[in-house]
Formats: sequence, structure tokens, C-alpha cells
Amino acid sequence: MAKEHFKTGEKAPESGTYKVDKLVNGGSASQDNTEIEINEGDQFPPTPSENEAAYWVKAS
Repeated sequence: MAKEHFKTGEKAPESGTYKVDKLVNGGSASQDNTEIEINEGDQFPPTPSENEAAYWVKAS
């Protein structure tokens, strides 16, 4: 099953723990392994370390 990605600014479909998968601009997010707790309906933030738009995935 493929991971579902959520972009910075989109609303979370469900509450849970999410992590940065990759940056929107194509840069590597390998340095950013931060996980965040987010509630359903909250917007995904920029990356905590780079303050860049990112694609988030649900942490497993």
C-alpha cells in the first residue's frame, strides 16, 4: 500500500503522528526526522528545521 502524502497547508484527515517525507521544492528532508502530533482538521506546518513546505506522511 502506497503512503498517502499531505502537503504543508493541507488539513489533516485524521489525528495522529506525522513525519516529513520530502520537501516540496525537491530538496532532501533526510536531516529532518521530526515527528509531530496533529489533530484532525489542523493544517500541516512547514518543516520544523528548515521552515520549508513539505510532504508529510503518517508515522508508522
